[in-house]
Amino acid sequence: MAETSDDQQKIYEEFNDAVNMTPAELEKFLDTDDSKRVGWKGEDGQGSGESVGHKAGKRIVEIKRKKKADLTDDDYKHMKKVTGYVHRHLAQGGPAKDKEDSNWRYSLMNWGHDPEKG
Repeated sequence: MAETSDDQQKIYEEFNDAVNMTPAELEKFLDTDDSKRVGWKGEDGQGSGESVGHKAGKRIVEIKRKKKADLTDDDYKHMKKVTGYVHRHLAQGGPAKDKEDSNWRYSLMNWGHDPEKG
């Protein structure tokens, strides 16, 4: 079922609130060993060894670089997934110490959210 324009507007706003990294910041992070090391590798059937979050991060970069008018229903579906992941992960609160260098933070950053950013 396709989202209504009101639903899409809400998804768009929530996505842009959840994703606080620019496409350039996210791309730079996705190139790091920390980014590639964390996250669930999943059963993608391709044996790529790439985590779900790392793959999601590449898609986020594509979405963030599109004009709003060019976003597809599939883009909105991914945006909704990203927002849900970021909110659930943030609710966990992360580690009590060393959040800056934690897998918790790096996983969030794969999904476009840096909890260390103001």
